[in-house]
Amino acid sequence: MGQKIAVLDYGMGNLRSVSKAIEHVAPDAEVRVTDEHGWIKAADRVVFPGQGAARDCMTAIGEHHLNREVREAMESKPFLGICMGLQVLMEFSEENDGTQLLGIFPGKVQRFPADMPGDNDLPLKIPHMGWSQVQQRQSHPLWDGIEDGSRFYFVHSYHVAPEDQTLVAATTDYGLEFVSAIARGNLFAVQFHPEKSADAGLRLLKNFVNWKPE
Repeated sequence: MGQKIAVLDYGMGNLRSVSKAIEHVAPDAEVRVTDEHGWIKAADRVVFPGQGAARDCMTAIGEHHLNREVREAMESKPFLGICMGLQVLMEFSEENDGTQLLGIFPGKVQRFPADMPGDNDLPLKIPHMGWSQVQQRQSHPLWDGIEDGSRFYFVHSYHVAPEDQTLVAATTDYGLEFVSAIARGNLFAVQFHPEKSADAGLRLLKNFVNWKPE
């Protein structure tokens, strides 16, 4: 019997594309998009995807009564946050004139400046949408087989700014250098979308499925 992998369903984000990508790299696993507390607790691994507005995300987590399940999963088993699943780990977002987040790690979520110069001195487009290089800032099992500087797919207008720099697992340049992945213990979270990032993204998901945190 393969392992159980829960993809948290709180009504936001393209959850099927995430679950399909995980099923592709883990054909023997039982992958379920779910908000069932018992199944999440029984799962061997948990993936927390998401996109959209921070306030809507926090409201949806509360409505699905997933706050405790998210925190317990982060403490007890391999946990992967994707996009909004990274941002909500901070304390506070600048979005909507201020939104309180889960506060797992000290830090905030900041909007990209509107006037960052790009090619021909034209402002860079916000949201940051498309393929960008990811520079690995610490060795980690989830980077195994992924060349430093590989390109991943992003869609976001905000980026995390953790206070603890030892969390930083990767950075990306888009007008400024921002944190694109963090890692601590059994938790790994990324700003990009591995499920949309071709071979490098599938390799990261496969690494997550096989990851045995110490």
